[in-house]
Amino acid sequence: MNEYKKDSLSLTGAIGLGTGVMISAGIFALLGQVAALAGMWFPIMFVVGGIVTGFSAYSYVKMSNEYPSAGGIGMFLAKAYGQGTVTASAAMLMAVSMVINQSLVARTFGTYTLQIFNMDATSYLVPVLAVGLLLFAFLVNISGNSFIQTFTSIVSLLKIIGLVVFAMGGLWVAGFSITPAEGSGSTEDATITSMIAAVALTILSFKGFTTITNSGSEIVKPHKNIGRAIVASISISLFVYLLVAWAVSSNLPLNEIIAARDYSLAEAARPAFGNYAVWFTVGIAIIATVSGIIASVFAVSRMLAMLTDMKLIPHKHFGMPGRIQKHTLVYTIVLAMVLAVIFDLSRIASVGAILYLVMDMIVHWGVFKHLRDKVDANPVIVMTAFILDGIVLAAFMWVKLMNDWLIVVVSIIFIIIIFIGEYVFLKHRNDGEEGHAH
Repeated sequence: MNEYKKDSLSLTGAIGLGTGVMISAGIFALLGQVAALAGMWFPIMFVVGGIVTGFSAYSYVKMSNEYPSAGGIGMFLAKAYGQGTVTASAAMLMAVSMVINQSLVARTFGTYTLQIFNMDATSYLVPVLAVGLLLFAFLVNISGNSFIQTFTSIVSLLKIIGLVVFAMGGLWVAGFSITPAEGSGSTEDATITSMIAAVALTILSFKGFTTITNSGSEIVKPHKNIGRAIVASISISLFVYLLVAWAVSSNLPLNEIIAARDYSLAEAARPAFGNYAVWFTVGIAIIATVSGIIASVFAVSRMLAMLTDMKLIPHKHFGMPGRIQKHTLVYTIVLAMVLAVIFDLSRIASVGAILYLVMDMIVHWGVFKHLRDKVDANPVIVMTAFILDGIVLAAFMWVKLMNDWLIVVVSIIFIIIIFIGEYVFLKHRNDGEEGHAH
């Protein structure tokens, strides 16, 4: 088994991990995309996404209180469905969506960094910088828990302060106006369906709370502190998102927010901070994305190691020395690098949102059907989370089918491959083959 250090993560460290993952992807990579779907009301979509996430988090808090573990969601699924295809496939969906999130954040790092040099966001340097950041995250992650939690906690605090300063400066210039961003003839009016679809992306910006559940066995007093850390990280992130979205909405017309969707914060900073706008915003973006990558890699490598220990996923050493968790760390980084090179920001985000919502619904159904009495969960809250996820997922897939059908096809193929692959692997394992050697 892997050597997880009990009590090596404090409550503050756990909150730092959660906000570290959330705030990096959410506000920098997704704000412009949310605006493109929701129109001038895009700041409100972050509130709706926070509410939906709050319902979702209930299942995870209840499960974490009962079963704190380094496998987090993998362990929760095993308790609900047993160690079979559904558990293995849903856990892999979670792992893949987290790796997709890492490639999203890494490309965001590249996109914002190039703004300093007035270079196009389509430059080949974006994936180059993304790969460099992922390599740095790997080096940090092999340095141990105490350094990771100290680094992510300090950096999370710095970026939150920076974003609040950015938002307050932008709102001050705009006279603290609550007038939503104005559209123009070139922007399409948002529909109810597209606004619900926008919520899918805002949910993706909150999904970092699951990072905390994946470090459950390492958190001090986990039965009490996992739930506290999840609630605190979602609340902090929602406050920052709303403040920043309001500032962007007050300073840029909607068509400019959408046009600069990959670096909209840098554009929105110009009225408040003048020539220093880009440098200031890019500085925060770099801090945010670096901490987000490190925290996410930390969590997903542990979950994959736990799934390997449970013999739910195939594993091969490829001649690498050391513990399984170090091997899964390498797999995580390599896959994130490949995705960061192949896909652009909006497509990465879309696939990640679809896979995450499918996995989330499987978790809620498992809690409702098999564990609600065991973990003392309110069935009405759990089913509300399940239904809300379903509505958001359906709206998001419908909008993507109309605008970029390939993303829906790729996502469905991903899901089918994972389920079939896990079924075949587990069938062979159960026929007497040793799962660890494959």
